[in-house]
This record gives sequence, C-alpha cells and structure tokens, in this order.
Amino acid sequence: MSLKNKVKYTNQQEIFEIVEKEGVTYLEFKGMQNLPIIHGFSTRLGGVSQGIYSSMNLSYTRGDDERAVTENFHRMAKALAVDSDSFVLSDQTHTTNIRRVGVKDKGKGLTRERDYQDIDGLITNEPGITLACFYADCVPLFFVDVKHQGIGLAHSGWKGTVGAIGRKMVETMEKEFDSQPEDIIVGIGPSICRECYEVSEDVALEFKKIFTEEEHRSIMDEKEHGKYQLDLWECNRRILRKSGILSEHIYVSNICTCCNPEFLFSHRASQGKRGNLGAFLALK
Repeated sequence: MSLKNKVKYTNQQEIFEIVEKEGVTYLEFKGMQNLPIIHGFSTRLGGVSQGIYSSMNLSYTRGDDERAVTENFHRMAKALAVDSDSFVLSDQTHTTNIRRVGVKDKGKGLTRERDYQDIDGLITNEPGITLACFYADCVPLFFVDVKHQGIGLAHSGWKGTVGAIGRKMVETMEKEFDSQPEDIIVGIGPSICRECYEVSEDVALEFKKIFTEEEHRSIMDEKEHGKYQLDLWECNRRILRKSGILSEHIYVSNICTCCNPEFLFSHRASQGKRGNLGAFLALK
C-alpha cells in the first residue's frame, strides 16, 4: 500500500502532494507548486529522533536530544534544497505578533540566537530567507503574494484564530509590501479537524463573540455538558475571506493531525508526548 493510501483524508479533494526527497517525506500544496516559492510541511518521517519524537522532530523545547533536532533541520533543509543557515524560526507563544525578517535574521533560532520573543507570524520579501513555524495540531497559514514579492507564515491555534492572526497577516503584508488581498494566495495547512477538536464552553464563547450568530453552526457543533466541536479550518477561512482574500485563492487542508498520529505529530492524539512539525516557506 502506498503512503498516500495510508493517510486519512477528511475529503477526497487533491489539496496536497506527498513529496519524498533525500529520505524526507513532506507535504506541498498542489495549488502552490507552480509559484516561484519553496514550501513544505514536514511529517514525522525522515528524521533521526527516537521514541515519542520519532523521527522528524523539529523542536528543541520538548526534551529531545538537541543533536538529533539539529540533524533533522539539516535533513529538512536538504530535502527543500535550501541552506539551513537560511532558516528564520518563530518564537511561538499563541500571540498575534508578526515580525518582518530579512537577510540580517538568517539562522536565528537555529544557528544564531533569536533577538525577538513572542512571534507567531513571520513575513519577508527577500529571497534566500526560509521562514519556519511549528505545529502539532494548531493551524499553519501560508501566505504568498507573487505580484508584490511577499510571503508569510503564521501559527494559528485557537487563541491566534480568535485574535484573527490571518487578518493581521494580510494587513501587515499590505503595510509592508503594498500587497492587495486579492493578490494573496493562502494555504491552511494540516492541523486538527472539527471532528477531533472538542473545546469547552469558555473557548466556544470567545468564537461566538467574533462570528455572527448565523455563522455559529458553520464553525462549531454544540454537544452536551458545555462541549463543542470547533472547526479551526473554517474559522480561519472565514477570517481570510472577510480580509479580502478571494475564495479561489484559499486552499483548505483535508489532512487532520489528530486523525494521522503515525504520520503527523498531534498534541491531542499523543496526550502531549510528541515532537513538532514544521512549515517552511521561501521566495525563489
């Protein structure tokens, strides 16, 4: 059985291609493959980490051997055909803070110390910079504006989604790169799906504040005992549409991290015993 047939999809749309290069397996958005970018979303496959981190863990903060994590980054760089010194890593703390980075930031978080904190979104308009953010159920957001030579990555958990980091990314790209929403293409990457993401009433209430009553059924299902099933994919899609992104420019994931624990790291599926996946994006 091929790897594609082992992955559980939430629908049959051809959103992703499973790519295997240099012994590393990662995902690409099919709709972004012809753009002048390098991009990818890592899987658990192709690294050297052991045990609960097996094998492509991209986090230094979860207890894994640092040497293994560094080797995993080098392998990921080789698979993407970028220099590992080109990586600029986020410093995620579930904020909506966004930082513009460039050549002066190359290697920060990997080969150099970061001089920033609390950054859940990165943007650049300089080729040779590989943006990197990290996930294990939260939503990766890829932004590409070819016309104005601007790209961005964001980490959108429930707090980032309530804070509309997707809208803030669009606004920041407008300010920094003169981007127009209709020119931006966005990928909503692999993350936890509606069927797997149960939240308590206090979280659901935060989403009810930012969406209209008519939208509530589209983004969540109410259950018994103050529990809800929340759709972060649809929440982010709606935020992006309200920000002016064209519907045909939004690629929505159909791969759930929690449904595929052998293929992708999931905080919920592993009860917190896991590594991190990585999203990577660079201009050619």
